[in-house]
Amino acid sequence: MNLSQFVLILQAHLRVILLILSITVLVALGISLTQSKQYKATSSVVLNYKASDPVTGLVVAPQALPGFMPTQVAIINSPSVALAVVDNLKLAQQPAVKAAFDAQNHGDMDIRNWLAGVLLAKLDAVASKESSVIDITFRADDPQFAALVANAFAAAYQQVSMQLKLDPTRKASSYFNDQTKLLRDAYEQAQAKLSKYQEEHGITNLDTRTDVENNRLNDLSTQLVMAQSALAEAQSRSRQAKAGGAAESPDVNASGLIQTLKSNLAISEARFEQASKRLGVNHPDYLAAKAERDGLRAQLANASAAISASVGGNATILAKRESEIRADFEAQKRKVLEMNRTRDELAVLSRELESAQRAYEMTSQRFAQTSLEGQSNQSDISLLSAAVPPVNPSSPRILINLILAVFVGGILGVMTALGLELTNRRVRSEQDLVEELGLPVLGSITRPVTSSSRRRFGFGRGKPA
Repeated sequence: MNLSQFVLILQAHLRVILLILSITVLVALGISLTQSKQYKATSSVVLNYKASDPVTGLVVAPQALPGFMPTQVAIINSPSVALAVVDNLKLAQQPAVKAAFDAQNHGDMDIRNWLAGVLLAKLDAVASKESSVIDITFRADDPQFAALVANAFAAAYQQVSMQLKLDPTRKASSYFNDQTKLLRDAYEQAQAKLSKYQEEHGITNLDTRTDVENNRLNDLSTQLVMAQSALAEAQSRSRQAKAGGAAESPDVNASGLIQTLKSNLAISEARFEQASKRLGVNHPDYLAAKAERDGLRAQLANASAAISASVGGNATILAKRESEIRADFEAQKRKVLEMNRTRDELAVLSRELESAQRAYEMTSQRFAQTSLEGQSNQSDISLLSAAVPPVNPSSPRILINLILAVFVGGILGVMTALGLELTNRRVRSEQDLVEELGLPVLGSITRPVTSSSRRRFGFGRGKPA
């Protein structure tokens, strides 16, 4: 079918097309006139929302999340918000609403949920693109009621949204409260354990005491080294005095008494030698010189023996002193080691106490923060513009309905014309003969166009036979 054939078919069924178009327009006009007027009121809210994790406290920007705005729209369209609107406006207590509810059978559904469903069916929430604004639109027969319910939905959305934010915060606050009690008990136990340990070991200022004991250990170490050196020297002299005799002992030779006795002995021996050359052995002067010499020798021997004995006694004293210093040094070393072990154990207990204190303080701080947030009644949703009663109804739109009726009626008329043509095919042009019979057309007879045919068909060319 080409365009000319299509136009001929439409011309042939023009009455049917116009009839269907007229019926469609009349029906649309009748429906539009009989419909009750509907009014739309819109309330806009803006979201200034900054979410924070109730446990970690990390701030999140939910606007960056792709599902944030659809979630807020879903909250507005939720039964919780609708039930809040019903309760805030006290719709379930109105006699007309009760009568309408009782007139129908709703099964086990109560009047509040029924009203919530009715309100949600007339609600439309749309989030603006690339912004944090949501438009809440409500349709009703009464413009005042439409504006009232739209504003009520905005207020209920603020209320439910704040409740959704506060519930996790309050649960987190309860969790932190329990954890604070546990950590406070742990902190008190660590404090008691540290205090008991200090009391058992008599620790007041361990650092100062450690410094004193370390200094004493260093002093004892120095004294021990000096005592060992003196003892070694004294033992060497004692061994030399015992092995080489008193005459070769440096301690004996260094003595002033020994030197005096040796000097006197040398003088006495010189006298005795002179007396022995001049006098006989029985001469009194000889005997006196000899007695003097022998006496000085005896004194020298006794003095040397005494000094040698004193050197050995000094070595014994120094050995005893070295042993005492060594014992004090070992005892002090054990004391310092024990103190170091005590300091290490005290450091472990102190670190446990500090860790418990930090955990307790951090948890207490988070508990105070979540507790304040849980008591806050500030909403992150602000009313951008309140709904006002509309002046003009939003529906029915008679002009738009008539335009749509013309468009739909025209399509229905054309489709009806094509359907009639297919059920009863007619030859309307030379091309139809060629296509249907497959024979060439030798000529055509045209009937003259009269004024009646012009009025009938609305064009000047005659209709092919």
